[in-house]
Amino acid sequence: MAITEFRSNKLRTFLSLLGITFGIFCIISVLATINGMKTAVQNDIKALGSNTVFIDKWEYMNSNDYPWWRFVKRPSPKYEEVAQLKDRVSIIQNATFLTQDNSVVEFENDILSGINYYGAGEDFAKIEHFGIGEGRYLQQTDFDRGTNSLVVGYNIAEKLFSKPELAIGKTVRLKSGKPAVIIGVIEKQGQSMMDMWGYDDCVIMPYKFLRQLTRDEDANPKIIVEGKENISIPALKEELTGAMRSIHKLSPGQEDDYALNDIESFSREMDKIFSNINKGGWAIAALSLIVGMFGVANIMFVTVRERTGQIGLKKALGAKRRTIVSEFLLESSFLCIIGGMIGLIGVFILAVIVSSFLSFKVFIPVEIIGMAVGICLFVGIVAGIIPAVTAAKMDPVVAIRSTT
Repeated sequence: MAITEFRSNKLRTFLSLLGITFGIFCIISVLATINGMKTAVQNDIKALGSNTVFIDKWEYMNSNDYPWWRFVKRPSPKYEEVAQLKDRVSIIQNATFLTQDNSVVEFENDILSGINYYGAGEDFAKIEHFGIGEGRYLQQTDFDRGTNSLVVGYNIAEKLFSKPELAIGKTVRLKSGKPAVIIGVIEKQGQSMMDMWGYDDCVIMPYKFLRQLTRDEDANPKIIVEGKENISIPALKEELTGAMRSIHKLSPGQEDDYALNDIESFSREMDKIFSNINKGGWAIAALSLIVGMFGVANIMFVTVRERTGQIGLKKALGAKRRTIVSEFLLESSFLCIIGGMIGLIGVFILAVIVSSFLSFKVFIPVEIIGMAVGICLFVGIVAGIIPAVTAAKMDPVVAIRSTT
């Protein structure tokens, strides 16, 4: 009966479907996009190391609203502290010193600006786990002597030499015209939501060489520590706290003059951010669904009025109220489910198109599809309950007479 009704009133059915379709399309597209962003960010965070701690003068999240001028007065981490930490903390797997700068890379008449310089310690590649596509990575002799050897990102090699393999052995000029020799090219990393290091557009050199170009105070120095397997972040931070206080010779009454920034805390903060975004997305998208709900309710009232004679005849033949209610609720729910399915198909098409432009993949998890069906059933019941009850309460005699 519902399908027959839809076919006989195509325009009305189309308009009813349109409201629900747009509502489901808005909600599912928002949830799918946020879910894709969250998954991409969490994967990028995991790539930084789940048991990694960054020792810095700055607290990255600043959850305690610590005044910035007190951060400025803190001493910067020092290269010598890496060896001291390894001696004092037995649960350290790898630890490295890192400084950063941003300047140019020049080759003949070509100049690339905005390139990240990384002055790395020995364990940097062990912690970050990036691959070398051409040539080799820095060796121990490079770190010991502070040689002018460079490992460059894929984009730099491609832009300056057209092919990454042609970059090996070439001499380029860095900040202040300082010459350096390319010994390796990092594998192409591609786009990501959180490209923290930007390996495609960076140069990695021994820390002692970057120190010749930039003072440590101006190069945002930090110590990156990776704990051994099965060592929790709280346990690692507790050991590092005792070691750093000892290295800095802090008395029991003095506050810490350093910050221990861990990836897990950052991940939890990102979860909170995405949770708030999700709530905002629900609030905005729900408005579209409410509009569609009123549209379906209006159509169901019109349907009840058109079928007044049929309802009266059914009741006269003995149909119970729950039968009449079920009939109209099934019809409104069926209408909403069809509209929801069309909306889901639209989201699938949009996800494929959008994923080709964004740095992350938009996908629709199974649980969101199940939730969409549930929403359609809920909307159908809410939109059809009042018209259905109104139809069920009709007096059969009055209903039959209304058609004559």
